[in-house]
Amino acid sequence: MTSPLFRTKKVEQSIRDTEEPEHSLKKSLSALDLTVFGVGVIIGTGIFVLTGTVAKDNAGPATALAFVVAGVVCALAALCYAEFASTVPVAGSAYTFSYASLGELPAWIIGWDLVLEFALGTAVVAVGWSGYIQSLMDNAGWQMPAALGSREGSDVFGFDILAAVLVLVLTGVLVLGMKLSARVTSVVVAIKVTVVLVVIIAGAFFITADNYDPFIPKSEPVPAGDSLASPLIQLMFGWAPANFGVMGIFTAASVVFFAFIGFDIVATAAEETKNPQRDMPRGILGSLFICTVLYVLVSLVVTGMQHYTELSVDAPLADAFKATGHPWYAGFISFGAAVGLTTVCMILLLGQTRVFFAMSRDGLLPRFFSRVHPRFRTPHRPTILLGVAIAILAGFTPLNELAALVNIGTLFAFVIVAISVIILRRTRPDLPRAFRTPWVPVLPIVSVAASLWLMLNLPAETWLRFGVWMAIGVVVYFLYSRNHSRLARGEAEPGAPAGRSGPDSR
Repeated sequence: MTSPLFRTKKVEQSIRDTEEPEHSLKKSLSALDLTVFGVGVIIGTGIFVLTGTVAKDNAGPATALAFVVAGVVCALAALCYAEFASTVPVAGSAYTFSYASLGELPAWIIGWDLVLEFALGTAVVAVGWSGYIQSLMDNAGWQMPAALGSREGSDVFGFDILAAVLVLVLTGVLVLGMKLSARVTSVVVAIKVTVVLVVIIAGAFFITADNYDPFIPKSEPVPAGDSLASPLIQLMFGWAPANFGVMGIFTAASVVFFAFIGFDIVATAAEETKNPQRDMPRGILGSLFICTVLYVLVSLVVTGMQHYTELSVDAPLADAFKATGHPWYAGFISFGAAVGLTTVCMILLLGQTRVFFAMSRDGLLPRFFSRVHPRFRTPHRPTILLGVAIAILAGFTPLNELAALVNIGTLFAFVIVAISVIILRRTRPDLPRAFRTPWVPVLPIVSVAASLWLMLNLPAETWLRFGVWMAIGVVVYFLYSRNHSRLARGEAEPGAPAGRSGPDSR
């Protein structure tokens, strides 16, 4: 391609940019740190918040199968991420990968998508955290004023002060440094995994077999416009998706998929990893495997403890123990969930700031945001800006309006990364690859198809909102980013004439 819209940035140049003193991040993370980060962000909303929702509305006890489906889709994408993160160890994740393979406009689009994905993901988790804190307060006899608490199911307009404060505190932690963030995460993840194991082991003694009957509830028709897949499936196969039944499992998978986005955030920390070629694949694949197993076990236990029609939406794990007459466990789980969701929120915020930082360093966003703190070596400016914006978003936006939009953004990123692996294999076969995605191009193509399938099962309204955000991004690109890009100004390649993108332009 000769259009400047598809000029690519050489992998070697991306790596050289990380060595500029004013724009370089400190390398301090190990394979263990990455695995902890992955487990820290993956185990969270999927278990503690969304399990009750999808069991009641989509899959019943077969929610465990929905987690398996979502885990398989993520595993396909994870293999692609692992190759890229070890080959291009630069902040930015899918944005950086697509810049090296697809070109500047596609990279901008995916970066713009990731900014939305991580922002909304952080807000979703902050609101969920607030709900668990309020559950603990209720157990202690304290009642949060309606105007300052979670608004799910409430007719009172208010500001969720707890969610906003959490985001602001974690913003400060991220500004102070990655190693501090890693230490905080390690402690919190240990608490969270302990809680999950308690749920599995203790809950297994309270399972009632009748609650699994039926394991896959009878399907119920969905209104024609509820998902984009509805008219397509009906046209191709003669039947429409349903809230339950086999199709309900796929619908549930498209919702609980939100719980698996942690491993792609691990990829955003590649630049801050001591040995990314070895440690990135281990962190990405290891954390995904651990969490998938725990998700399946927890969903089986919870739907066995309480019939899926009676599960709570706000705090399903804690309320399941309350329903079986064990309030002590409920309090313990609420505490663990509240503590555990803090790491999810922090790592999502970490991922967003690194993507924003990488885009700024390339000139697609104002370069003001690409300078790191002289002492902490963190991108403090975008961290503060985004932290304040997300705190406001979390304070005002209900949970159910955020989660689906996060999912479609994540799945779109998976599609781009899988395509990028195929393209970079063809255009740069000479690149040293510490980890190679197996069965290319077959596996990336299957990954694209699986991600697109889950996207089609999301509500049409989610597609509309996503389209509006993408349209705004395209306008921003043509009004600002296209002309301020370092490739457009010839800054990325030393000695390149102004207006040229360097020898890698095509």
